[in-house]
Order: sequence, then structure tokens, then C-alpha cells
Amino acid sequence: MAHHHDHSKDMASERLGLVFLLNLCFTIIEFIGGIITNSTAILADAVHDLGDTISLGMAWWLNKLSGKQANSRYTYGYRRLSLAGAFINAVVLIIGAGWILFEAIPRLWAPEMPMAEGMVVLAIFGIAVNGYAAYKLSKGKTLNERVLNWHLMEDVLGWVAVLIVGIALQFVDWPILDPLLSIAFTIFILYNVLRHLFETARLFFQAAPDRRVVEQVEQTLKNLPHVTEVHHLHFWSLDGEHHVLTAHLVLATDIDNEQRRELKLAIDTALEPYDLSHTTIELELPGEACRDEFTYDKH
Repeated sequence: MAHHHDHSKDMASERLGLVFLLNLCFTIIEFIGGIITNSTAILADAVHDLGDTISLGMAWWLNKLSGKQANSRYTYGYRRLSLAGAFINAVVLIIGAGWILFEAIPRLWAPEMPMAEGMVVLAIFGIAVNGYAAYKLSKGKTLNERVLNWHLMEDVLGWVAVLIVGIALQFVDWPILDPLLSIAFTIFILYNVLRHLFETARLFFQAAPDRRVVEQVEQTLKNLPHVTEVHHLHFWSLDGEHHVLTAHLVLATDIDNEQRRELKLAIDTALEPYDLSHTTIELELPGEACRDEFTYDKH
């Protein structure tokens, strides 16, 4: 089993590394191509791809780093660093999106005709590169790979839009299509960035990843034998994928060692569907004072 796990981890790292290098090289080509063709739409898509490249690079690095064991300084390991990566990615994309809007909005009143043939060539290249990258990541099973695969599919659709505009501009003299497309791309980028930035902030401040799951877990624990009350239930996430749960269970009666073993097994079975990375459950016997009671807020 250990050998299979290591092999899968190596394969994921290999896929992420290949796709990261492909995206990095193509993003550089995009920025150069956007300047040469005078197309703000291509520059906007280059900013989008830059964000994906940073995400892929962080995912690749964190995939390697996650193999490091937890230690006395980082007792939960290194997974929470992905939140820092998400924040850096968001800042870069917001700056890039601001630059694109600064360039594109004035062109609505004075549109400049881009090099349509160059747009078509770059679009075909973009569909091929991003399509191949998405195909490679589609073989992955990790959450990182699945999420990034959706980003790459969005890039493919973006390049299809650039291709359509590039073809249209060869037949009609509508240069305003280029800044309109770039502004549409940028608004889409900003919407997604701000949505993910809000989610990252929530996780950073240790908000529960899903309030419904908290209620379900609490009810599940209350239904266990011998349990009369659940308090100090804390549920948070290290990185949006790996969750942590701690709770105090108040018991109705004193239990012997055999009953304690049975209860622990029942807890394990009850919490298994939630796929928690770290779990700490404390049992409180009747009349026993909760040492954390002074900080307890039932709501």
C-alpha cells in the first residue's frame, strides 16, 4: 500500500510539473504575442493564464512539500501554506486585471485594429496547449488536479472566443470587438479571483468549511451511546481539502474500559464518512468539570 501511495504521489507531481512548464512557456508567448498583435484580448487571456501558471506552480511545489512530516514547529504539517499561495495568486491576478482594464477601456472610444491573423494563430496554439494540459490533468485523482483541470478547460473556452473574434475581424472592420472581449475576460477573472479570495480569507480565519457539516457532525456525535451532550466542537480546514475536528463528549454514566473501547470504535465509524484529516475527541465523565468551560460559548 505504501509503495502504491508513493507511486501515485510521484505521478501527480510529474503531471503537475509538466503542465506547469507548458503553461509557463505559453504564458510568456502570450504576452509577447499580445503586444505584437496589438490585442488586449490576448493580453487579458495571458493574465488569466498567468494566474493558472502560478496556481499550477504552487500546486506542484505543495505536492512535493506535503511529503514532509509534521514537526515541533509545524505540528499540522505544511498544507496550510496553500492558503498563502492562493493569496499571492489573487494579488497577482488583481494587479494584472487592473492593468488590462487600464489598457482596454480607453480603446472602447478609440479602438485599434489588432493583427487578426496573429490572433487566429495564437488562438489555435492556445487551444492545443491548454487542451493537452487539461487532458494530462484529467488523469489525476487529487483535488488539486481536478480543480486545476477546470481552470484549464476555462482557458480552452477563452481561446475559442479569441479564435472566433480573430476570424470575424478578417471579414468585418469592427476593432471594438477586441477591447470588448478583453474587458469580458477581465470581469470574469476578477469575479473568480474575488470569490476565491473571500473563501481563502474564511479558511485563514478558521471558519468552518461548511456549516451544514458542523450540524451533521454534532448530531452524529449526540446519537452515540452514552453521550448526552456535545460541546467545544471546533471544525476548520487546513487548506480547503484537509479538515480538522475537535469536540468534548459529555457521558451520561461512568463507563468501564470495555465500554470505552466500544465507544471509541463507534466514534471512528460515525466520523468516517466525513474524511477528516485530524480528529481529537475528549470524553467527559458525569460530574467532571470541563477544563475549557471558561472559554465555552455554546453559540
